[in-house]
Amino acid sequence: MPDMSLRKPSQNYGPLQEGKTDVGALKARIWAWMLNMPHSPPKEGAKALRQSTPVAKPVTAACDHDRACGRGFSCDRHFGLCVPLRGEGHYCRRDAQCVRGLSCMFGKCHRSIPDGQEGARCKVDRDCGASMCCARHHGEQVCKRRLTLDESCYVPDGGLAFSINQICPCDEGLLCRESSGKLQREREFIYQPERTSWTCQVPNL
Repeated sequence: MPDMSLRKPSQNYGPLQEGKTDVGALKARIWAWMLNMPHSPPKEGAKALRQSTPVAKPVTAACDHDRACGRGFSCDRHFGLCVPLRGEGHYCRRDAQCVRGLSCMFGKCHRSIPDGQEGARCKVDRDCGASMCCARHHGEQVCKRRLTLDESCYVPDGGLAFSINQICPCDEGLLCRESSGKLQREREFIYQPERTSWTCQVPNL
């Protein structure tokens, strides 16, 4: 039978001392966790919410054409990255960046307009329906209606404004003439760029 008197007496810290040890270990773990958290200084109100919203567009992979990206993505050729297709009202640079059924018009994704109708894309007048022409609107060539009787038909000689926004000629049977108080015999047409009182009129016989 072993001699129990030779055994080293076990240490007994008691309930109070064991509790202090557990609390100290817990505090140490909490401080270690807090020190490892990323620092994010507080900001005020709605400004903080706006600034915390990510503005970078999601990307998936490098690309040089749309086929390199999967379904639901297109290739942003400027940055060479695959980006998600965009919905109605979102900014775009070309049709392929918009979801099916939308076209990139005036820098945003819009619902596509059937060919030949007012507002549809065109290249020449014959791409548009009756009493329409192909003219620029905010830089895009679209089908516009021809001007009717008494509508203003003045256009400048040229310049940036004319190259961005254009109007159609007067409708068939009308001529763009300077308005006058009295109808006078048709005289030789003189174009006066400084005058803006030009309207579509029925030619005098």
